[in-house]
Amino acid sequence: MSDGCCCSIDETNGQQSSISSEKAPSLWRDVGFLCSIISGALWLPGALIEWLGLGEWPIWIYGVALLVGAYTFVPKALRRLVRQRGLRRLGIGLLMTIAAVGAVFLGHVGEAAALAFLFSISETLEERAMRRARRSLSSLLALIPDTAQVIRLGKQQEIPVKDIVEGEILVIGAGERIPTDGVVVTGKTSVNNSALTGESIPIEVEPNSPILAGAINGAGVITVRATARGEDNSLTQIVHLVEQAQANKGTRARLADRIAAPLVPIILVVACAIAGFGFVIGQPELWIERALVVLVAASPCALALAVPVTVISAIGAASKLGVVFKSGAAFEEFGTIRTVVFDKTGTLTQNRPEVVSVHTCPGFSREQVCEAAAALEIQSKHPLADAVVAQVGRIPLADQVVELSGFGLQGLVNRQKVRVGSPRWIESTELEHQIHSMTTQGMVVIVVEIENTVAGLLGIRDELRPEVSEVISTLHQQGLTTVMLTGDHKETAQTLAAQAGITTVYAEQLPATKAERITELRAQQPTAMLGDGTNDAPALAAATIGIAMGATGTAAAVESADIAFTGTDLRLFPKALAHARRGRAIMVTNIALALLIILGLFPLALFGILGLTSVVLIHEIAEVVIILLGMQAAKTPQSFAKSGATASEPTALVSS
Repeated sequence: MSDGCCCSIDETNGQQSSISSEKAPSLWRDVGFLCSIISGALWLPGALIEWLGLGEWPIWIYGVALLVGAYTFVPKALRRLVRQRGLRRLGIGLLMTIAAVGAVFLGHVGEAAALAFLFSISETLEERAMRRARRSLSSLLALIPDTAQVIRLGKQQEIPVKDIVEGEILVIGAGERIPTDGVVVTGKTSVNNSALTGESIPIEVEPNSPILAGAINGAGVITVRATARGEDNSLTQIVHLVEQAQANKGTRARLADRIAAPLVPIILVVACAIAGFGFVIGQPELWIERALVVLVAASPCALALAVPVTVISAIGAASKLGVVFKSGAAFEEFGTIRTVVFDKTGTLTQNRPEVVSVHTCPGFSREQVCEAAAALEIQSKHPLADAVVAQVGRIPLADQVVELSGFGLQGLVNRQKVRVGSPRWIESTELEHQIHSMTTQGMVVIVVEIENTVAGLLGIRDELRPEVSEVISTLHQQGLTTVMLTGDHKETAQTLAAQAGITTVYAEQLPATKAERITELRAQQPTAMLGDGTNDAPALAAATIGIAMGATGTAAAVESADIAFTGTDLRLFPKALAHARRGRAIMVTNIALALLIILGLFPLALFGILGLTSVVLIHEIAEVVIILLGMQAAKTPQSFAKSGATASEPTALVSS
């Protein structure tokens, strides 16, 4: 943080921050704060003694106050001066150092001491504000316990969490936190993921259920097989992503830097020109003094602060509520979104397809149709296969099963030839009306054929998430356009879109054409894409902002996205959007305020209306205001934190 508000100007090198380990000392152990207080405590009686005209004591008191206050920024400014090559990246602390030294040479030791005191106190407040903003993220790591119970060599023993290796069996007692990502081996319980995903409803887990690091176990005792090391799980990776986001600046951060960075050398040149003008007209002392005041008045300290505090505060707050911004740019651009594109399966729907309708033809029973279909589908990896299999208790054996990609399966069941697949593959003219009726109800229709005769139809539907209609309605009220993008049949897609309240639908889309559609929409206005599958990755990358449903999303989707939801509750989306819009408004306000301060103070300083102390005081008050405004971005709507949840199985946000 150091060197006179130079933090924002200086972190374009992309270095990793150390947010998780940063901890602000208490006020009375903070050297910078103590120096500022001592400097102020000396300057005030010095000013009083000078006003009372009690001898030469004030100059000595001012001198000590100046040295103590200057200790907080002068050494850093000089070190930076030695390190830098050229004038473009000189710090604001250097301007203050020059102003203080110049004031002393002109005999204004009291004003120099006031400058040192006020600037040092603003530096301390700035540093503590940034630490406080960053510290909100480190609280996530506190969700991981220090030790864990593991089974090694047949015995249960306690080890540090950092020593957990992948594949190890953990014993999780009632009420304990999960130390790392894993899969339940034995036992049934409920887990609370609210601190991770924002989902307030506990989730039931049983053997083979995935479980997240940092979740709180309920009343049951379970054993868990670790799927990630203790030091590298979904929670630590969330922190890593947000650390990167806080290090990578957004458009306005870069804009503020582009303005602030060249201002320092420009101000130095202008100040030298003003001082030179004084020598030309024969009033060097007067114009050197004004040059020093201009030096301080035009310093871009407040501008350098305008964005970083806001971005860090907002991103840190959002991460604790289940929304992970992977860059400052993503946070800023999210607030500009005007079109939202939703993938259907797993995003708008629950990603749990179920057979909701079975139509049988004369001569065939429901049991016969379902068993024949399940016998083939149990050997398929198609997403709908599990829904068919789940309908049958006893599944007969099937021989010579062949899966024809894009069509269906065929094989022998009880020595009878069976085909299961799309109506486009299995001719079913006599059932066209029934197929159309099922399709218009949002079902995917599977035709079952036994011995070259159509035996029946299975209607499978992936139901919409219960909160979808509410979310779409809220987005429309916010003035956004909503679009559904899916590979499903047109009729099925349009039916589900109508239920959700989405008016624009692009159906039967391949991954490549999804990306093309997103590119077309993005050309019209800023567009966000929300998806969760591997086939969504190209579209997520093509969007202005790609958003991955983290709790169910694949690693490819999360990697391609700019934002990840660690939970599956879509109500996070409009609330996260409102959060980003509010943060963006704060950034714009801060930048405008910082520029107004510079533009307003410059002429007042140039024409001698304001002196050095007054200019410094106004500048530092403006900085405090900007810091306080920026920290407001850490506040989120109460409804954000209290958002309900859909019951869903959690998995790791980012695979290791």
